[in-house]
Amino acid sequence: MGPVSFKVPMSNPFNQPPIAPYRNPPIHPEYYAPRKFTISNISLGLSTTITTSSDHDYVVGQLVRTWIPSFYGTFQLNGQENYVTSIPASNQVVINLDSRAYDTFIPSPAYGPTPPQICAIGDVNSGQTNISPSNINLNIPGSFINIS
Repeated sequence: MGPVSFKVPMSNPFNQPPIAPYRNPPIHPEYYAPRKFTISNISLGLSTTITTSSDHDYVVGQLVRTWIPSFYGTFQLNGQENYVTSIPASNQVVINLDSRAYDTFIPSPAYGPTPPQICAIGDVNSGQTNISPSNINLNIPGSFINIS
Protein backbone atom coordinates (compact mmCIF):
# COMPACT_ATOMS: atom_id res chain seq x y z
CA MET A 1 0.00 0.00 0.00
CA GLY A 2 1.37 3.49 -0.91
CA PRO A 3 1.41 6.70 1.15
CA VAL A 4 -1.91 8.21 2.11
CA SER A 5 -2.35 11.93 1.57
CA PHE A 6 -5.07 14.13 2.89
CA LYS A 7 -5.88 17.83 2.87
CA VAL A 8 -7.30 19.80 5.77
CA PRO A 9 -9.87 22.27 4.48
CA MET A 10 -9.17 25.92 5.39
CA SER A 11 -12.71 26.23 6.70
CA ASN A 12 -11.68 24.06 9.65
CA PRO A 13 -12.44 26.15 12.77
CA PHE A 14 -9.16 25.06 14.38
CA ASN A 15 -7.15 26.81 11.64
CA GLN A 16 -8.85 30.18 12.04
CA PRO A 17 -7.78 33.09 14.25
CA PRO A 18 -10.10 33.88 17.15
CA ILE A 19 -13.03 36.14 16.37
CA ALA A 20 -14.17 38.89 18.74
CA PRO A 21 -15.26 38.76 21.56
CA TYR A 22 -12.85 35.86 22.11
CA ARG A 23 -9.73 37.89 21.40
CA ASN A 24 -7.87 39.44 24.29
CA PRO A 25 -7.33 43.12 23.55
CA PRO A 26 -4.02 44.59 24.73
CA ILE A 27 -4.08 46.01 28.23
CA HIS A 28 -3.17 49.69 28.38
CA PRO A 29 -1.89 50.41 31.91
CA GLU A 30 -2.36 54.14 31.37
CA TYR A 31 -6.14 53.51 31.36
CA TYR A 32 -6.23 52.00 34.83
CA ALA A 33 -5.95 53.58 38.24
CA PRO A 34 -4.10 53.22 40.54
CA ARG A 35 -0.84 53.19 38.65
CA LYS A 36 2.86 52.86 39.39
CA PHE A 37 4.87 55.94 40.31
CA THR A 38 8.53 56.94 40.54
CA ILE A 39 9.84 57.35 44.09
CA SER A 40 11.68 60.61 44.81
CA ASN A 41 12.33 60.11 48.54
CA ILE A 42 11.91 57.60 51.36
CA SER A 43 11.79 58.60 55.02
CA LEU A 44 12.74 55.69 57.26
CA GLY A 45 11.32 55.05 60.71
CA LEU A 46 8.82 53.01 62.71
CA SER A 47 6.58 53.49 59.68
CA THR A 48 7.97 54.33 56.23
CA THR A 49 6.97 57.42 54.26
CA ILE A 50 7.40 57.22 50.50
CA THR A 51 7.33 60.39 48.41
CA THR A 52 6.50 60.06 44.72
CA SER A 53 7.67 62.41 41.97
CA SER A 54 4.06 63.20 41.05
CA ASP A 55 0.68 63.05 42.76
CA HIS A 56 -0.49 59.46 43.18
CA ASP A 57 -3.96 57.90 43.22
CA TYR A 58 -3.54 55.46 46.12
CA VAL A 59 -5.90 55.12 49.06
CA VAL A 60 -5.56 53.87 52.63
CA GLY A 61 -5.70 50.08 52.58
CA GLN A 62 -3.98 49.83 49.18
CA LEU A 63 -1.43 47.01 48.93
CA VAL A 64 1.72 48.32 47.23
CA ARG A 65 5.04 46.83 46.14
CA THR A 66 8.29 48.79 45.96
CA TRP A 67 11.15 48.33 43.53
CA ILE A 68 14.35 49.94 44.76
CA PRO A 69 17.50 49.36 42.67
CA SER A 70 20.62 49.05 44.83
CA PHE A 71 22.07 52.33 43.48
CA TYR A 72 19.39 54.21 45.43
CA GLY A 73 20.16 52.71 48.83
CA THR A 74 17.28 51.33 50.90
CA PHE A 75 17.62 48.13 48.83
CA GLN A 76 15.93 46.29 51.72
CA LEU A 77 12.61 47.70 50.43
CA ASN A 78 13.08 46.09 47.02
CA GLY A 79 10.18 43.72 46.33
CA GLN A 80 8.47 44.46 49.66
CA GLU A 81 4.67 44.41 49.81
CA ASN A 82 2.97 46.61 52.40
CA TYR A 83 -0.34 48.33 53.03
CA VAL A 84 -0.83 52.08 52.83
CA THR A 85 -1.78 53.26 56.34
CA SER A 86 -2.07 57.00 55.67
CA ILE A 87 -1.68 59.63 52.99
CA PRO A 88 -0.10 62.77 54.49
CA ALA A 89 0.16 64.59 51.13
CA SER A 90 -0.99 64.05 47.54
CA ASN A 91 2.48 62.73 46.64
CA GLN A 92 3.19 60.74 49.84
CA VAL A 93 2.11 57.40 51.28
CA VAL A 94 2.92 55.90 54.66
CA ILE A 95 3.30 52.12 54.70
CA ASN A 96 3.22 49.79 57.69
CA LEU A 97 6.90 48.87 57.72
CA ASP A 98 9.52 49.43 60.42
CA SER A 99 12.52 50.56 58.34
CA ARG A 100 14.71 52.00 61.11
CA ALA A 101 17.51 49.50 60.36
CA TYR A 102 17.44 50.07 56.57
CA ASP A 103 20.06 51.93 54.53
CA THR A 104 19.39 55.60 53.78
CA PHE A 105 17.64 56.42 50.50
CA ILE A 106 19.84 58.14 47.87
CA PRO A 107 17.56 60.35 45.71
CA SER A 108 20.20 61.14 43.05
CA PRO A 109 22.80 58.37 42.77
CA ALA A 110 25.80 58.70 40.43
CA TYR A 111 24.41 55.80 38.39
CA GLY A 112 20.83 54.63 38.28
CA PRO A 113 19.30 53.71 34.92
CA THR A 114 16.11 52.32 36.46
CA PRO A 115 14.29 54.64 38.86
CA PRO A 116 12.83 53.38 42.14
CA GLN A 117 9.09 52.72 41.83
CA ILE A 118 5.99 51.99 43.85
CA CYS A 119 3.08 50.08 42.33
CA ALA A 120 -0.37 49.14 43.56
CA ILE A 121 -0.91 45.38 43.55
CA GLY A 122 -4.15 44.99 45.50
CA ASP A 123 -6.25 46.20 48.37
CA VAL A 124 -8.04 45.01 51.49
CA ASN A 125 -11.39 45.07 49.67
CA SER A 126 -13.00 47.29 52.24
CA GLY A 127 -15.85 49.40 51.08
CA GLN A 128 -19.59 49.60 50.88
CA THR A 129 -20.77 46.84 48.56
CA ASN A 130 -24.50 46.20 49.03
CA ILE A 131 -26.05 49.58 48.46
CA SER A 132 -29.27 50.42 46.71
CA PRO A 133 -30.21 50.79 44.01
CA SER A 134 -28.42 47.69 42.73
CA ASN A 135 -27.98 49.02 39.19
CA ILE A 136 -25.20 51.49 40.03
CA ASN A 137 -21.52 50.91 39.31
CA LEU A 138 -19.64 49.41 42.23
CA ASN A 139 -16.38 51.08 43.23
CA ILE A 140 -14.51 49.77 46.26
CA PRO A 141 -11.90 52.30 47.44
CA GLY A 142 -8.45 51.05 46.44
CA SER A 143 -9.65 48.65 43.77
CA PHE A 144 -8.43 48.87 40.19
CA ILE A 145 -10.69 51.02 38.03
CA ASN A 146 -10.86 51.27 34.23
CA ILE A 147 -10.54 55.02 33.55
CA SER A 148 -10.38 54.85 29.75
